[in-house]
Amino acid sequence: MNESSASAFSVVMVVRDYECDLQGVVNNAVYQHYLEHARHEFLKSIGVDFAAYTEQGINMVVVRAELDYKRPLRPGDEFFVGVRVERESRLRIAFLQEIRRLPDHAIILKARIVGTALDARGRPRLPKEVERILKSWASGVEV
Repeated sequence: MNESSASAFSVVMVVRDYECDLQGVVNNAVYQHYLEHARHEFLKSIGVDFAAYTEQGINMVVVRAELDYKRPLRPGDEFFVGVRVERESRLRIAFLQEIRRLPDHAIILKARIVGTALDARGRPRLPKEVERILKSWASGVEV
């Protein structure tokens, strides 16, 4: 489901009451859960299986998170989290994400989340399968 031309993948969600703080807006830490959920759904949609990699001793991790908060979300607000991905380096992938309120598409948050994978010794290493999937996805080729 692609709600934004700037995003290659998106997930629609609704703010739940318990995600809000005393001010009646989504707590700033909750936005990271929204972003993580969308990243996981995106990766699952292109065939990246976290559980299978973990069983092989490969852990996919976030190494940097930059979030720019623009507007708050409130209980009951419907929104989407968009995801695009860029190769940052040989070992790092950047997820460019945004949260937009529906139906007006007002920008709520912009984020750049950088991740990698760690092998069983804790060294950065992207699995060949992840590299193949990401390369194919970025070029528009079905995997």
